[in-house]
Amino acid sequence: MDRARRPGEVFGSGFTLFADMLLVGLLTSLACLPVLTAPAAFAAASATLRGTTLGAPATAGTYLRHLRARLSARTLAAGLVPPLLTLVLLVDAALLDSALPGAALMAPALALLALGASVVGLRATALEAPHRLSAREALIRSAADPHGTLLLAAAVLLAAGLAWAMPVMVPLLPGPLAFAATAVDIRSP
Repeated sequence: MDRARRPGEVFGSGFTLFADMLLVGLLTSLACLPVLTAPAAFAAASATLRGTTLGAPATAGTYLRHLRARLSARTLAAGLVPPLLTLVLLVDAALLDSALPGAALMAPALALLALGASVVGLRATALEAPHRLSAREALIRSAADPHGTLLLAAAVLLAAGLAWAMPVMVPLLPGPLAFAATAVDIRSP
């Protein structure tokens, strides 16, 4: 990528990528409001950000085209998984507050399960055709690329920390998460 500023460009190409990532994050947050569309929204974010590496602009129109292409019965069915997993984790976390034996071991196990599910979910949405939204392919890639998996886990933990520390940033966080998943997918062998 060329480092020189183009005519009319105020901040340079690095800042343009940052601004594209934030725009895509905001659009992804809006597309995730109907919860079932979250997988398609993240897949569209990854496709849009993948296009910016090839020089395509990240615009709302580009994002909406990618979103329409990824909305299907399969992705809407996949959209049921995060709320169901969240419900299971909340029930398990409520049981941890009781005096059940093994509660001390289950708390870290639940945290690792949530982190692992987030990483595999991000990997699944970042996959490029022909493996679009394949949990199996995402699991295989996560196991085959431990460094990429650790990078995505760090991104998820950082996003969780930012959401906790500055809740006003939550609408922008899907952009960096999709960017991290796309970058890991591009660099994967």
